[in-house]
Amino acid sequence: MAAIKVEDLEKDYGKVKALKGISFEVKEGEIFGLIGPNGAGKSTTLKILATLLSPTGGRAEIFGYDVVKRADDVRKLISYLPEEAGAYKNLTGWEYLTFMAKLYAKTGKSVEEMLELGREISDLGKRLNDKISTYSKGMTRKLLLARALMVKPKLAILDEPASGLDIVNAYVIRKNIKNFARSEGVTFFISSHNMLEVEFLCDRVALINEGVIVEIGTPRELKEKYGAENLEEVFMDIVENTLGGV
Repeated sequence: MAAIKVEDLEKDYGKVKALKGISFEVKEGEIFGLIGPNGAGKSTTLKILATLLSPTGGRAEIFGYDVVKRADDVRKLISYLPEEAGAYKNLTGWEYLTFMAKLYAKTGKSVEEMLELGREISDLGKRLNDKISTYSKGMTRKLLLARALMVKPKLAILDEPASGLDIVNAYVIRKNIKNFARSEGVTFFISSHNMLEVEFLCDRVALINEGVIVEIGTPRELKEKYGAENLEEVFMDIVENTLGGV
């Protein structure tokens, strides 16, 4: 069974067509990237998969559950981290993780296990005892990633997980995602406009532009197909030569 199955998915915002009938599948255990420029339809796709938006047409399934008809079942399997997610700034990092763990955990032991995993993933050490209002953007993002992953979802949906971070923090975020996918078998669906970053992180990628999927494959397959050194070159080749320019 596919972790994600999307068929002819459409989303209109009035007269604006954000998604124009996209289709793709994500295998269980994959790190799959949806990459493209700002406004291409990435966040809209993620919000539909996270059951926050209803599609205008087509359908999407998460582990066999329709995201519209079986939204409650889908929510039990996923964790979603929006690009502009925030945390309760008056809490300490540890208080925030504890609050979130108690929301998700079924037993006291589960809370303890989640918190230990959250501590490890966040890699914030003693700063977990400080208020979130004192955190840098990178520290806050690491805390939010820990919150998203400590519940061990079957599918983690991450929108621009390293957006706006410096090289060191972005590297740590990517490393944590990759390690967690391999150690826990979690499937990741990640959107990003940073094609070079995703190239090093993802098993397969889908390139999206103006609401249309223009290519899907492994980074190596796509680079070989287009004779390119990186995915940015692949994307520009497709846009300039196939879609009539930018």
